[in-house]
Amino acid sequence: MRTALLLTAALASLAAAAPALAQSTPTSPTPANEQVVVPDVARRDIKIPKYPSKDIEVSGFMGTYATENFGASFVYGIRLGYHITEDFFVQAAFAQTEVSDETFRQILPGGIFTDDTEKLSYYNISVGYNILPGEVFIGTKRALPIALYVIGGVGSTDFNEQTRQTFNLGFGARVFVKEKWSVSVDLRDHIFSIDLLGKRQSTQNLELTAGVSYFF
Repeated sequence: MRTALLLTAALASLAAAAPALAQSTPTSPTPANEQVVVPDVARRDIKIPKYPSKDIEVSGFMGTYATENFGASFVYGIRLGYHITEDFFVQAAFAQTEVSDETFRQILPGGIFTDDTEKLSYYNISVGYNILPGEVFIGTKRALPIALYVIGGVGSTDFNEQTRQTFNLGFGARVFVKEKWSVSVDLRDHIFSIDLLGKRQSTQNLELTAGVSYFF
């Protein structure tokens, strides 16, 4: 009986002291959005690779140049282009050919030129626009990128010791055979005035060329 009374008194003492213990122990609630585990990861610098844009084009070309009143002759030259966007590009060109006055020598004694042939050279800067980009299919399993474009610009022509401002207009087609290589065909009209037959006149000089280009 005495043991039971002592046990009851001990339980009563603990019940009385419980509120005081609860008030003396502070609680720190954890916010719902607090990150439980904070990773300790060392950051490393990453060097972003530089991929070549392949906007610059260098090409060599050859073909035929039909000088008005003097017939056609072999022409060759180089072009340097920069593709501003997928649609627009600018291009500088230089070329030369040898023009013959053989036809006039059959009529006029001595011909028109001092020699049998006279060098004609030109340079120009042009702006082009790709009007029909697409693909051309080679067989049934291979397709190559192709672009049809129009082009026009201004430059200068040196012919028979005369230098004349020249406008050029034309169109062409470019086919990419490799990632950095393409072949192209161009038809252009070089318009300039010149005085060779005793009268200054505007001439239309058609040029048909084929070329190979490298992009970088």
